[in-house]
Amino acid sequence: METPNEPKETLPSALHEHVGTVSDFYARHEEKATAGQRLFENISLILGTPAYVGANLVGAVLWMGWNLVAPGLGFDQWDEPPFFWLQGFIALNAFVISTAVLIRQNRMSSLANQHAHLDLQVNLLAEEKSSKIIGMLEELRRDLPNVRNKVDHEAEELSRPTDTEAVLSIIEESGAQLNCERK
Repeated sequence: METPNEPKETLPSALHEHVGTVSDFYARHEEKATAGQRLFENISLILGTPAYVGANLVGAVLWMGWNLVAPGLGFDQWDEPPFFWLQGFIALNAFVISTAVLIRQNRMSSLANQHAHLDLQVNLLAEEKSSKIIGMLEELRRDLPNVRNKVDHEAEELSRPTDTEAVLSIIEESGAQLNCERK
């Protein structure tokens, strides 16, 4: 029986290579992060948990409860209603949370842009390869003596590589038309 640590022989070696490439990509992205970015991202991982929200709610309720009952128990109030200091802590907490989230979002946005660029490159390469394969199949079909030679306009069209500049122009034009329709 195969153990979880043993590599599966059924998986192609290219898969391991691709996983390694993706892993290296993420490692390079992490190396580019500054110490400040890493610190705030780690903070944002804590700030984004239900436990943190719950702790804040419990803390605020305890703060208000103590300050309401403290005089009756003979203790000093830290913060009289409307709880000026509590409001300040909550505002500071909101500032730290929003800043940490924005720092993380900016880095994740950069990573997403790199992913999109890589996807575009891979898709263009795959389209080029597909066109080449279709062209080679058409050439093979024409060269085989036992296959009827017929004109296949669709195959001819698909065998030509896509003009990416023309596609981008069409996309830009359709985007401009959508913007004009929205106005």
